[in-house]
Amino acid sequence: MWLESSLFEYSFADGESKVHLKSDRKMALHVAMREIRRSRRELIEYIQKHPEFQYALESVRTPRGAPYIVRVMIDASTAARVGPMASVAGALADLGMIAMLRSGAKTAVVEDGGEIAAFTNQPIIVSLWSGSVELSGRIAFQIVSEDCPIGIATSSSKTGHALSFGEADSVTVVASSASLADAAATAICNSVVGRDVEESIQQGLKRAETIEGVRGAVIIREGRTGLWGMLPKIVKVK
Repeated sequence: MWLESSLFEYSFADGESKVHLKSDRKMALHVAMREIRRSRRELIEYIQKHPEFQYALESVRTPRGAPYIVRVMIDASTAARVGPMASVAGALADLGMIAMLRSGAKTAVVEDGGEIAAFTNQPIIVSLWSGSVELSGRIAFQIVSEDCPIGIATSSSKTGHALSFGEADSVTVVASSASLADAAATAICNSVVGRDVEESIQQGLKRAETIEGVRGAVIIREGRTGLWGMLPKIVKVK
């Protein structure tokens, strides 16, 4: 995914996190960067003490005294019934966006490796990425204030470093938060399996319906597309 809008922007890398920020307030970019780096550091320290957290493929209980980012990841992954690391990029995006809004921003957009958390008072365009060459980067969501806050995430069985058991070219999820969208995209992608392409897409859409907080989903596999839910306006990218 990528973004277009006339806003202040800043990009940085922190370990595996490749983050792009946009906001109407320049100072909010630095506030978000500090929050993301702090939260990521807390997560790394937590994993060093609890290595099983990193490798869990199912939801886990929330330990007493866990850092806030760990609790956000557990809440999202529990809703989607996947392991907590499935929500890490989205969780960092959420925390960065919240930090921007607290600093007084009216528009706050955080992209971490393609997972997006956004709140905006002006229209922005979010292009949909897919493993399908025919569609990737050619359609987009137009996000307006009525859609916000919003989380958008994509999972693919064909590309990327994230673990996937499915066969979809891409699953893009729109949810109430980026952490939930991230976890749900993984869960839905895992359910898109089987030789019958259309049936596998329907399986994924039915899975999307079961995850509370998910607003909609777009599933692409082998040139075929399935849509479900209350999605933002879909537009063509010129």
